[in-house]
Amino acid sequence: MPDFVDIDGDSDVLVESETKLEKPKLFKVLLHNDDFTTMEFVIWVLEYVFMKPEPEAFAIMLKVHNEGVGIAGIYPYDIAYMKSQKAMNLAKAREYPLLSTVEEE
Repeated sequence: MPDFVDIDGDSDVLVESETKLEKPKLFKVLLHNDDFTTMEFVIWVLEYVFMKPEPEAFAIMLKVHNEGVGIAGIYPYDIAYMKSQKAMNLAKAREYPLLSTVEEE
């Protein structure tokens, strides 16, 4: 929404000034492979926390398993951090050592 600024102190003429908004920086949520977290649990986390459809969740899980790390999603920082923490808290509650990190895209 434009702000109106009084340039020379007269209240008769107002000039419209525009505020430009920048898009927020995006961050990747990464899931890291380990030897104990089950593939089924990783798929469930991808579906439940990151809202991925089952085929996409399965593909991401395989990437994590085969390459050691996979991108669960790309979000603004606050959302990425919250989803990363939620994934690790769910894993911790089930005694899995799943690691999820956030890094700038």
